[in-house]
Amino acid sequence: MLALAANLVIAVAKAVGGVIAGSPALLSEAAHSVADSLNEVFLLAALRRSRRPADERHPFGYGKERFFWSLLAAVGIFVMGGCFSVFQGVEALRTGADETFSGYVVGLIVLGVAFLAEGVSLLRALHQVHRQGGGLAGLRDPALRTVVAEDGTAVLGVTLAAIGMVLHMVTGQVVWEAGASLAIGALLVYVAYALGRAARDQLIGEAADPETGARIRALLDAQPEIDSVEALFTMKTGLDSTLVAARVDLMPGLDSERVEEVAVRIKRSIARTTPEAAPIFLDVTDRPAREGRESPAATGERGGA
Repeated sequence: MLALAANLVIAVAKAVGGVIAGSPALLSEAAHSVADSLNEVFLLAALRRSRRPADERHPFGYGKERFFWSLLAAVGIFVMGGCFSVFQGVEALRTGADETFSGYVVGLIVLGVAFLAEGVSLLRALHQVHRQGGGLAGLRDPALRTVVAEDGTAVLGVTLAAIGMVLHMVTGQVVWEAGASLAIGALLVYVAYALGRAARDQLIGEAADPETGARIRALLDAQPEIDSVEALFTMKTGLDSTLVAARVDLMPGLDSERVEEVAVRIKRSIARTTPEAAPIFLDVTDRPAREGRESPAATGERGGA
């Protein structure tokens, strides 16, 4: 919400300042802020819609809504921010840009205010990252990751625009400001690609992090009734939910009642040590089942936690 409010105010200020100053770099930054504002709306929709409970049509819930809307936000950054900034840079090189001294002053004042506002929003987002733990590299929330990327890019973009305007004013060469627009566009395209790739991986079914998978496998291996873990699959179904499916081979000689007790205990152990693991499915077999047919007890034990 803070990022959205900041971007809306800054977008208007940059657009007005860009028109008054006739600055391609400032207009590029205005497009950047408009794209960021639209993306914040996407992310708010992601937060709201992903909290809906599971239903008959979506039995695993709506957690992946966050990933979908984050992908749209990345597309918005690419189209509205990156492409428009590149267009402004190319157009400035082609036609030139006439700016007055007062226009430069207005533009730099707007950029200074934008730098402060974007900086405050970035610090707030980084504070949230610190509260979640794990640092930027381990940031799981696609909405917060996008906000951090947008605010960080915005601070760098404002800096590039200011440098381009100052050099244009000192040298009288529009190439500096056009270069700043092109650099802002290239930066936005890269950020959009990185965010889109991360959202794509989560949307199509990304596995849990290696530490979580190793922890679940170690727990299964430690069970005295399990002879071997034939397969373990995990898939993130939301920010705080991970589907777990395991095929385990039991020691011989267990009756159906004992198999049921073991399966229930294993599921509860996984849920206790890995809170995000839900639902949990076990495909339980014994040695004779693996060699020939599946035991009746194993068939009855398949299901979710």
